Parts: sequence; C-alpha cells; structure tokens
Amino acid sequence: MAKFTKQAEELLEYIGGKENISAVSHCVTRMRFVLNDNQKADMEKIEKIDCVKGTFTQAGQFQVIIGNEVSDFYNDFVKVSGVSGVSKDVAKKNSRQNLNWLQRMISHLAEIFTPLIPALVVGGLILGFRNVIGDIKLLEEGTKTLTDVSQFWAGVHHFLWLIGEAIFFFLPVGITWSISKKMGATEILGIILGVTLVSPQLLNAYAVAGGAEAPVWDFGFTQIKMIGYQAQVIPAILAGFTLATLENWLRKFVPEYISMIVIPFFALVPTVLLAHVVLGPIGWTIGSYISNVVYAGLTSAFGWLFAAVFGFTYAPLVITGLHHMTNAIDLQLMSEFGGTNLWPMIALSNIAQGSAVLAIIYLNRDDEEEKQVSIPAAISCYLGVTEPAMFGINLKYIFPFLAAMIGSAIAGLVSVSSGVMANSIGVGGLPGILSIQPQHILMFAVAMLIAIVVPFILTIFFAKNKIAVGKKRI
Repeated sequence: MAKFTKQAEELLEYIGGKENISAVSHCVTRMRFVLNDNQKADMEKIEKIDCVKGTFTQAGQFQVIIGNEVSDFYNDFVKVSGVSGVSKDVAKKNSRQNLNWLQRMISHLAEIFTPLIPALVVGGLILGFRNVIGDIKLLEEGTKTLTDVSQFWAGVHHFLWLIGEAIFFFLPVGITWSISKKMGATEILGIILGVTLVSPQLLNAYAVAGGAEAPVWDFGFTQIKMIGYQAQVIPAILAGFTLATLENWLRKFVPEYISMIVIPFFALVPTVLLAHVVLGPIGWTIGSYISNVVYAGLTSAFGWLFAAVFGFTYAPLVITGLHHMTNAIDLQLMSEFGGTNLWPMIALSNIAQGSAVLAIIYLNRDDEEEKQVSIPAAISCYLGVTEPAMFGINLKYIFPFLAAMIGSAIAGLVSVSSGVMANSIGVGGLPGILSIQPQHILMFAVAMLIAIVVPFILTIFFAKNKIAVGKKRI
C-alpha cells in the first residue's frame, strides 16, 4: 500500500466521491479540486485527515493543504479515485464556471501577474539592496553612504540598476507577454508589442505630462506623438488583450496555409497603431486617475482611516483573491510617485498573521503535533507567504485571524500616518523592510514591531477569554 492510500481514500469519500470531482490538480503545497457541488465536501471531516493542514475555497477551486509531500499524495489520490489529473491551467479554466463576472475578472488579473511575481520580487530585493548601500548614511558619523567611500560598492550600485530598470522600466513587455501566453496567442508577438511601448526612441509619458515636447511620426495627413509607456500597467494590459483577442479572432477565418504570414501582420500592426493612438492615452489616463485617488486617500486628512480599513481587510481579501488587484495599483503608484505607500501595509499584514501563529505556538508549546504545522507556517508567513498560516492555523481558530487583522490595522495606520513609502514591490513579511525608502525605515520598523507585538498579545488574550473561538479550540 502506498504512503497516502488510506488518507486518499478518506479524502475521496469526504469530498463527495468521484462523481463530485470535475477536475483535480496540485500546486506546491495544495490539492486543487473543481467540484460539481462544493456543498457535498465535508470540510470538518477532511480537516481531521492526518496529513491535511487545512481547507479553503478560492477562485472557484476547493483547495486542500497537504504540504511539501503534496505530489506524492496527488499520485496516490489519482490511483485511488481513478480521476485523471489535469494541468493547473485546465483546472483554472474549469473552475471559472463557479465564478461571477467580478471573480472572473480578478482571476484573469491574477493570472497575468502571477508569472511576473518572481521578477518583481527580485527587482524589489535589488532596489532594496541599492537603498542600503547607496542611500543610507551609515559611515563617517552618518555623513556618507557605502557608495560614497567605496568604488567597488559604487560600481555594484550602478550595475544593479541594469536589472532593476529591466524589471520595472520595461514591465509592459512582461505584461504583454503574460497576456499572450495566458490567452493562447503568439508569445513573441506579445513581447514585440511590449517593446513598442517602451522603445528608447519614445519620450516617456511623464515627461510629456511635465511639458516636454514629444517627437512625432509624420504621415503627411496626420501626426502621431511618439510617447512611451515605460513602467505603465494599464496601457500594457489594454494593448495585450487587444493583440491576443485580434489574433485569436483572425485564426477563425484565415486558412492555415497562409496563417503564418497573414495573422502576425494583421494582428500586430493594427494593435501597435491602436496602442499609440487610443489604448495608450486611455490607459495612462485611467492609471493616473486610480493611482491619484489611492494616493490622495492615503495622504489626506482621512488617510489614517483608509490605512486602518485596508490593514484590517487585506487578509480577508487574500481569501477571496481580490488582493491580486493591489499588484497593479502598487506598480501604478511606483510609476506615478516614485514609490508606493500601499506595499508597506501588505508586508505588515504578512507579519501580523505570522505573529498570531507565533502566539498559537506559545499556547501549544507542549503539543508536538501542533508545532509541526504551526512553526513552518509562522516562518513562511514572516517571509511573506501567508497561506499556510492563514488557512492552516488562523482561520481554524478564528481568534488569531481576528487578532492579526487588528494588529495589521494599527500597524498600517502608523505606517501611513508617518508617510512611509516603499521604492517597489518586494518580498513581503520581515524582509519587506528592504523595500522601504531610507528616510522611512525607522518608522516602518516601529510599525513592524506593532505588527509583531499586538497580534501576539491579542491572540493570547482572546484564547484565555474564549473570544471569537472557532471550530478548533486551544
């Protein structure tokens, strides 16, 4: 008998049997099911299975947290159930039948940015490291930076911008590629489209907004301004979807024997023209409006309220998947204002969830079985990956989740009220401090301390007084 045969049989029974499974796949730590009827899944029984660390439903998928051995469990489950596994992409497509239009839109947005996250994280770390060596005056009694006194570190600082620029300045190339890949269009055409939005011969849209005169393409009867959309999100999204939609539409009519010639030409050329005449200006206007509204909200007299609400609700947004929208807003803020005051609150929310788990570890310090789940979850959370902590621990008990939300709200309020800004999106959790602009690091450290201490104390207080206790008790 295979290692997980018994547990796989139990999961199959409690999930509603083979006939209730529309599709099944797995990711790094979770089994992902698209069920015909989610109500038939007995979550209470499923969560009592030995190797199961939690369950939740997101983006139309019923997900069961297994941990690092999920691939072995998946293989045993497929053998026991007789259900053929599918790829994650197919599972996502099938799961959309359970979503409303807003959830579908968020799902599409998430799928655009998910492939870009590794690059964004690397870019955030690089910009954070450049902060440390180039902007923080730590030497000669606080008067000079490391780059001021060392040619080596000055060279490193200069060199690393090559990568940072490639990630953030040329971000539209990644977005248009990701959309082409997601929609089954030709990926190289998506890349080329992105390059046409950020070409060095184009004048940056912000320079034009600042009064600079853009060169033009002169067609005799009309002229088109040569404006670039470097670091812009929404123009790239609009252009990417236009290209992929047009290409897929052309494939329905163009004969196969001339498709290689006709489709790329009649998909790419009109899209590039539309991108510079219509889509780019519209997207830039929309993006500027969104970022201005968010920035104004965070820096207004009521910014503290906005921050408290966002800090309190960010963790529930993660459960719904709506948090993926913040990636686009963060990137837009970065391009508009040279930094983002939204990202620091996200890092603080990560820390708060981890601190609530830390309190659970303390409360269950004599429970070896509990620690096997909670300790890795806390470490993961402090490094910016909250799912194991949220779904495996905090949502089971309820009160640590509430304590983390309150701690995140207070920390976010302090962060925004102090004007804390991050240079970029980066690693969440504790390493998030590397993304913070040097002049704000001290206040962010104070906010981090709040995000650590408040959830820890509140979790213990709620446990002792049986407040907001969920289905699992201490």
